[in-house]
Amino acid sequence: MTKFFSLAGALLLLCFGTTNAQNSGIIAGQDTSRRVIVTAVPFLAITPDARSGAMGDVGAAISADANSSYWNPAKLAFNDDKFGASLSYTPWLAKIVDDMFIGYLTGYRKLDRSQAIGLSLRYFDLGDISLTDDVGNDIGRFSPREFSISVTYSRKLSENWGIGANGRFIHSNISDNVAIQESQAGTSVAVDLSGYYNKDIIFGGKNANLAFGAVVSNIGSKITYNSSENKDFIPINLRIGTALTTELDPYNTITFAFDINKLMVPTPPVYQFNSDGTIATDPDGNPIIARGKDPNRSLLSGMFGSFADAPDGFSEEMQELMIAFGIEYWYRDVFAARAGYFYENQNKGNRRYFTMGIGLQYQKFGFDFAYLIPQIQNHPLAETLRFTLHFNFLEDEDDESNN
Repeated sequence: MTKFFSLAGALLLLCFGTTNAQNSGIIAGQDTSRRVIVTAVPFLAITPDARSGAMGDVGAAISADANSSYWNPAKLAFNDDKFGASLSYTPWLAKIVDDMFIGYLTGYRKLDRSQAIGLSLRYFDLGDISLTDDVGNDIGRFSPREFSISVTYSRKLSENWGIGANGRFIHSNISDNVAIQESQAGTSVAVDLSGYYNKDIIFGGKNANLAFGAVVSNIGSKITYNSSENKDFIPINLRIGTALTTELDPYNTITFAFDINKLMVPTPPVYQFNSDGTIATDPDGNPIIARGKDPNRSLLSGMFGSFADAPDGFSEEMQELMIAFGIEYWYRDVFAARAGYFYENQNKGNRRYFTMGIGLQYQKFGFDFAYLIPQIQNHPLAETLRFTLHFNFLEDEDDESNN
């Protein structure tokens, strides 16, 4: 049955450049030049919608829509309409497999001018996989699945300030009830906390809006697939961003957006090795750390310690920052053209790609499309497509727009 774990790990490797398990940090730590931060359930960190997907994966401070529940729940109360919903579909790793996809369904309802609630479902289907034993005999198929359900509350503190939170349940079944020794589905609960600020300004003699957003997402319990002694961090992430939207003329607007992300989980340390190439251990059998800190830490210790636990100090901490930049152009609020760029250091995953896409809006219905172009040739994320349908109803005529 080890083939199952090898394949499941390979799928996660293709998502984020390496496999996880907190306890497999020993493996990651053997490469002293590349220490990729890894987590369980990485599907939680994959961009779900086509709008942000076309803008380099920015979203902390761009104008509010139904997908704000994912990017920054504090923005949800700043929507112009009383009700909205969005459905997104992303074929995942389509150049390698043809039956893996991510689905995202989200909706919101404004309770009044200052409050909004939302509900969202994220579903990751890893396709159907054949199992064989050590001699190649077919022993069945399994269909690994993962999903999360989130409930959102968003509130305006003023016409410019807002706060928001998500509560999330996470379920990961990568064994699909196959009889693998000690395997089980993993579950976790998490919260997102966020803030948002935007203000109308004059920029270059034109009406404009300047916005800032900050989000800490997936603050939650570790997850395990076998025993309570082997738990992995989920992708706790800090996102800080800004966006400037300005009118070019009464019919044309353009937005420039910039986000910085930082995973708030332990960095793999560098372990000490014996002369025969094996990892050195202390009398209790624990691996000896040459540089860095023990990754087997509590939730809070792992989160706050993640800013100062890199084996190579500050320079490596700076390598852990992921940068996203995006541009969005609208003509008459009917047609949008988008482009962006995402950068991750080569020692921390090496995801570097350009994105582009379009958006169409007809009355209260809209469609978004995104296309990903990696800098690295033959990258598994090449030609990733995203599709989003969105609906907005019941315009609130008394609610002043702050976007």
